Amino acid sequence: MNFLNKMERKFGRFAIPNLTFWLIGAWVLGFIIQYTMPDAQNLLVLEPYLILKGQVWRLVSWILIPPAVNILFLIFFLSCYYFIGTSIEQAIGTFRYNVYLFGGLLFTLLGAFLLYVIYWLSAGIPVMGIGSYFGTEYVTMSLFLAFASIFPNVEFRLYFILPFKAKWLGIVDAVWMIFSFIVSNWAGRVAIIASLLNFLIFFFSTRNFQRISPREIHRKQVYRQQMRQSQGVTKHKCAICGRTEQDGAELEFRFCSKCEGNYEYCQDHLFTHQHIKRS
Repeated sequence: MNFLNKMERKFGRFAIPNLTFWLIGAWVLGFIIQYTMPDAQNLLVLEPYLILKGQVWRLVSWILIPPAVNILFLIFFLSCYYFIGTSIEQAIGTFRYNVYLFGGLLFTLLGAFLLYVIYWLSAGIPVMGIGSYFGTEYVTMSLFLAFASIFPNVEFRLYFILPFKAKWLGIVDAVWMIFSFIVSNWAGRVAIIASLLNFLIFFFSTRNFQRISPREIHRKQVYRQQMRQSQGVTKHKCAICGRTEQDGAELEFRFCSKCEGNYEYCQDHLFTHQHIKRS
């Protein structure tokens, strides 16, 4: 982590704030291409063979291909991942979030070329079809795993009804990736490992993990709650249910950018409330 601290002092000013906004924007463009020009999506795939043939835009264009999601849940999916990404950025800082997200994308890119070289050496001829294994699906999973590690008690409403805490959904994601790793061929396994290396390195191989571990964050939340209770002052209040940070250390509060005015909501009502319009 000393290395990251030094890098942040030297290059922290170049970090992109609100990076999740640009990632969501790329996916929105990808969805538009997917539903209006489905054949054009083949020009975006991360295919090492074609990249080496001169189609260098594929080094970046594959990020536009969004994870597979039902069109009916598109707005919820994008809103949810915007919330997840911005929450992680607030917890670990803009520079480290940039390193984490770009690291996942870079490892995916390197994994695709590594697999291409292995297949080339074993088959003796260049191979096509590598790109079908590499995309943003596992990168989004690594984002959710990071969120579940930092905010384990935040609740999500599955199908807008069933409440599940982030830590349980994170465990489900981890079990699903382990199962996928077992049943996949080596191409799929390389894709999974490459996409999750940022999570493994950033959260389990640094001495600074204790600072952002769920246990440490929970301890700090409890301490801040006790201090506020002793002073009788609250900083957050849900505009729907009226709960404050004194009602539970697991509560998270966010302002809604679509409401006209400074309206703050807890995690149970952030995505379910009706937006307030003054006009």
